Amino acid sequence: MTQTTSGVSVQVQQCIDACNETHSVCEQTMTYALQKGGDLAQRQVVMALMDCAESCRLSADMMMRQSGMAAQMCRMCAQVCMSCAEICSGYDDPMMRACAEACRLSASLCAQMADARI
Repeated sequence: MTQTTSGVSVQVQQCIDACNETHSVCEQTMTYALQKGGDLAQRQVVMALMDCAESCRLSADMMMRQSGMAAQMCRMCAQVCMSCAEICSGYDDPMMRACAEACRLSASLCAQMADARI
């Protein structure tokens, strides 16, 4: 397995990068949704974005420090990301669609990390 300079595999680093990106996208989307108001600012939407952002941040942190609990966190993160993607994809809005895409990527990579028991 190829290692990066940080000591984690290339696959783990890809997941870390995706999680960090999704964290950022969810935070930006939450601000956008609250500024737009209306349906985008519903509690369900904002909570999904908050949960996804924090799950991704924590998963990335745990993978970076090679925590023994990272696989379990990645499993939960994958579920949270898919839930957020489903909510965001229900809106005909470019920012929401971009967020859903980022969430789907993180969900896929985190599910792979959970299955690999990193």
